[in-house]
Amino acid sequence: MLQAIDLLVEALRSNTRRNQEAIRRAAAIRKQRERGVSYREIVTAEGKARLVELTRANLLALAEHGGRLRRAEATALHKEGMTMDEIARLFGVTRQRVSALLKEANNRAPKTL
Repeated sequence: MLQAIDLLVEALRSNTRRNQEAIRRAAAIRKQRERGVSYREIVTAEGKARLVELTRANLLALAEHGGRLRRAEATALHKEGMTMDEIARLFGVTRQRVSALLKEANNRAPKTL
């Protein structure tokens, strides 16, 4: 659980850096557009759609690390005696989704011999 939290915090810090860069990039695009530069010229000048890439990277990081935290939290709560129904109510999902989270967590857990 703590590792999942630590990884999520690091992803959030990375997202913060990307958000700051995205805000700067958006401001630069706005200035260029106000000067009459086309979107095509703006994007091709940098060789890639940087603003889109930054947004995509943020979403992927949140999905990956948020999912890891959700699985870890569901597992910890279940191990501490919470039922799947209770966890489902707490998470705002169905019991079936909690069951899937627990299975996913079990499948991703390192196997011991």
